[in-house]
Amino acid sequence: MKSDIEIAQSAKMLHISAVAKKMGLGEDDIDLYGKYKAKISLDVLRRNENRKDGKLILVTAINPTPAGEGKSTVTIGLAEALCKQGKNAVIALREPSLGPVFGIKGGAAGGGYAQVVPMEDINLHFTGDMYAITAANNLLSAAIDNHIQQGNVLGIDSRKIIFKRVMDMNDRALRHIIVGLGGKPNGFTREDGFMITVASEIMAILCLASNLMDLKERMGRILVAYDLGGNPVYCKDLAVNGAMALLMKDAIKPNLVQTLGNTPAIIHGGPFANIAHGCNSLLATKMALKLGDYVVTEAGFGADLGAEKFFDIKCRYGKLKPDCVVLVATIRALKHHGGVKKDKLNEPNVEALSKGIGNLEKQIENIEKYGVQVIVAINKFVTDTQKEIECIKDFCVKKGVKVDLTEVWENGADGGLELASKVIATIENNKSNFKVLYDVQLSIKEKINVISKEIYGADGVEYSPSANKQIAEIEKLGLDKVPICVAKTQNSLSDNPKLLGRPTNFTINIKEITISNGAGFIVALTGNIMTMPGLPKIPAANKMDIFEDGTITGLF
Repeated sequence: MKSDIEIAQSAKMLHISAVAKKMGLGEDDIDLYGKYKAKISLDVLRRNENRKDGKLILVTAINPTPAGEGKSTVTIGLAEALCKQGKNAVIALREPSLGPVFGIKGGAAGGGYAQVVPMEDINLHFTGDMYAITAANNLLSAAIDNHIQQGNVLGIDSRKIIFKRVMDMNDRALRHIIVGLGGKPNGFTREDGFMITVASEIMAILCLASNLMDLKERMGRILVAYDLGGNPVYCKDLAVNGAMALLMKDAIKPNLVQTLGNTPAIIHGGPFANIAHGCNSLLATKMALKLGDYVVTEAGFGADLGAEKFFDIKCRYGKLKPDCVVLVATIRALKHHGGVKKDKLNEPNVEALSKGIGNLEKQIENIEKYGVQVIVAINKFVTDTQKEIECIKDFCVKKGVKVDLTEVWENGADGGLELASKVIATIENNKSNFKVLYDVQLSIKEKINVISKEIYGADGVEYSPSANKQIAEIEKLGLDKVPICVAKTQNSLSDNPKLLGRPTNFTINIKEITISNGAGFIVALTGNIMTMPGLPKIPAANKMDIFEDGTITGLF
């Protein structure tokens, strides 16, 4: 079979205006970025605000192997299969980050014959949203240091600046740095650091804002530092949130592309799910719900991260009510959870599969806590055996959960027709009883305790001295009545990536608590989670190249 990029390069794409027309959009509704990409005007959402929403389908997964388990692939293949069955389906996805593209995880454009295109553009510079977010973030960072240099009227304590610089690349050397070296002209010397752009609060704000003015107001609420008296300093105090918003005037518009089968795909925003809230923008999802009868979206990593945050943060703020959840599982990942080493995952091993299937069981239980129907999709790999497939199917039948073998990677829409039929039947025959997991009026520790015990299966939670101090500061400011966004490893239900399967008898360790006041949630950092990832020993970038005619190779 051809590589992902070879398949994408041979795709027969429609002009993006023709894709827009499928959704009822005219030339005045889109801003063209070449032949195959466009921005959608926010006027489309305002014009359709009284139109009934379509049905919302979330695609999530078990805890993955390091290479990922194909949520985006299943999302895209399912939407194409829905279209093939005569349904008006629209996809809502996150934008890829250059860090994982050149690192190890890969992009977010799907794979095989279930991809969004133009794949190279989407995985690389796309429409420039990441650069706008990076620029807006770093404008604020520059303003903070400049304010101190120019007299520090606000009395900012340079030891208590909590807002960091960002870049959209994995670069561990920038995690902890010293700025202001070189004497008086270069500012005051202080410790600083970089996060990856997709972990920035600006990214989170973009993905939760309702319009441009809401974006500007939210950026003004960002808590950037404390003054020498211990009082909070906000972005609006530095009077740059207007300038930051104008940098985002185009980035706030959702992006329109298409699948290999020309199904419309709205791709917008890209926060990581292990260090941020892991969902595409509310604007994109709401726009898709007004333009499609069925909307297929995804949330990053396993259901303990992406789905929990989709439900408890995104759905809470957006007043969304998901109708169905597709839980992606792979035989490779379940064998991994059963103790099989990475280089042995392609070998048949029903015993290890049975041992690791507890991870699937827990993620099913997690979704059911929210009152939404779940369907398990086995994302088939060519190395999967019939005995292994039957093992998962038998398990799901005993659990009373619908299950389907999905072959969209190899066969595109045709490989997802049965899954599409089960999704349609589930939505038509069952009413969603969706509810969030906790009340935001609970204390910070109570909310973290609920997530840790109910979703991760932990016995309890322990806090570092600095985390306890940070919680006290947030409560003193009255900023604590918001959802919790846990930053945690994606490889385990616990905060220890080595505890696979369905671990028991463990404690969640909170080392730091920060407030994303503009986004509207509190971040709890656990274990050894990093907000600036590093590159692996052999990065994916080493396999990439470009030829004289512009042809790209090695991009998956």
